[in-house]
Amino acid sequence: MQLLIFSAFGVGAVVSALLMVTNKRPVRAAMSLIATMSFLAGLYALLDAHLIAVLQLIVYAGAIMVLFLFVIMLLNLEEKEGKLGGNVILLQAFGMVVVGLLLVTMVSLFQANGSLAAPGDVGAEFGTTKAVGKMLFTEYLLPFEIASVLLLAAIVGAVILAKRRIDDSERN
Repeated sequence: MQLLIFSAFGVGAVVSALLMVTNKRPVRAAMSLIATMSFLAGLYALLDAHLIAVLQLIVYAGAIMVLFLFVIMLLNLEEKEGKLGGNVILLQAFGMVVVGLLLVTMVSLFQANGSLAAPGDVGAEFGTTKAVGKMLFTEYLLPFEIASVLLLAAIVGAVILAKRRIDDSERN
């Protein structure tokens, strides 16, 4: 039963990711990204990493996607005009098939060499708040701080862009 649920979540994540990449409308692409993040949270829950699953939903499917939708609406992005040519669609499909075949070939080669060993049992602390906090604030403190500074810079940039757009519209 767990394998069936895993397969459903995995296929859902792949399909929604493909819809996100191939969709021409930005809001629909963002909604597909929310679906992808939700399916990934389900996969984390199947791995007994419940904290990571909840954080995935709260942080990525919630807060980050609200930010993405805010930027899409702020920039007033609309659907591209015109149709894609048949050659462009065939080229995109060919690229997806080539990348998929490369991934399958790499995984089969790694399995043949024994590089992809079967996962061992994880400890009882895996995925708990204590384990994540300890790892985040000891081993990964510098990347955590760098990410916080980058997010702060992105927020300041969004405010400056919004203020500039408001000032330009008031002048006209």
